[in-house]
Amino acid sequence: MQTLTLKIDGMTCGGCVKSVTNVLQNLDGVEKAEVSLENADATISFDESKIQPAALIEAVEDAGFDAAL
Repeated sequence: MQTLTLKIDGMTCGGCVKSVTNVLQNLDGVEKAEVSLENADATISFDESKIQPAALIEAVEDAGFDAAL
């Protein structure tokens, strides 16, 4: 398992946090995603043989938020 933290812009409430968490946790290869509104980030544990960081970023952006390493 690999862990990485993405900076996420555009979250304004708990609903946003829930949306980002659900998007990430539904991806194949993601074991756990912890999203913080206060820190504007997401810490993600994932299997790098199943999913790459670029796909994590793309999924968050497709949900309507900005994401970067």
